Amino acid sequence: MSQVRGGTRWKRFAVVMVPSVAATAAIGVGLAQGALAASFSVSGQSFKVTADELNGEDFFQYGSLAQGTDLNGKPTAHPVAVSAFSHATITNMCQSVVTPNVPFFGNVSLELTAGNKGTPVDATDLYLDVEELKTTSAEFEDIDIGVAAGDKGNEPGIQPGTQANKYGFAQRAKSAKLTGVKQTAWATSAGTFKLSGLSMKLHKGVKECY
Repeated sequence: MSQVRGGTRWKRFAVVMVPSVAATAAIGVGLAQGALAASFSVSGQSFKVTADELNGEDFFQYGSLAQGTDLNGKPTAHPVAVSAFSHATITNMCQSVVTPNVPFFGNVSLELTAGNKGTPVDATDLYLDVEELKTTSAEFEDIDIGVAAGDKGNEPGIQPGTQANKYGFAQRAKSAKLTGVKQTAWATSAGTFKLSGLSMKLHKGVKECY
């Protein structure tokens, strides 16, 4: 996980932590209503995610650039592989990000878990901007490798608001099952996100999902 050291201030701590607390409050309201439109990203940082199992429908993957800003507010882009699903369930999900060198505290870790009490996380129109992915196993049904990213038959298709070579290399499958997932990502977004058993914790020091 990329960490920038030496210039951390309370402003940066607030950039990471305050939106997370606000997002958690919104998640609580969304859960009460049964669904939540969600987007997770951390300015200038990647984050780590693990899951025991991810089952997705209408899998589509292509190369793209994740847009963001650096710690000085300047636009930046990161090469990613976007994994898209029209619907997905995620069992025992963990998401973590570390903010280094916070004044008076040192490293501070934010840990979010969900889907670990018998009911998995449920998402529609899910997009994962992935920098690195490892699994213990991956199963695909009716996989088609080497399709064009701009093929209108691809579902759910190109992630809104992202850059992609619509004629570039891509792959798709009717379904995908990923087991023992470990990934480093720059962003996650979904049309709806149902987070059962949601827990968010702050830890002093480095505590990551893996």
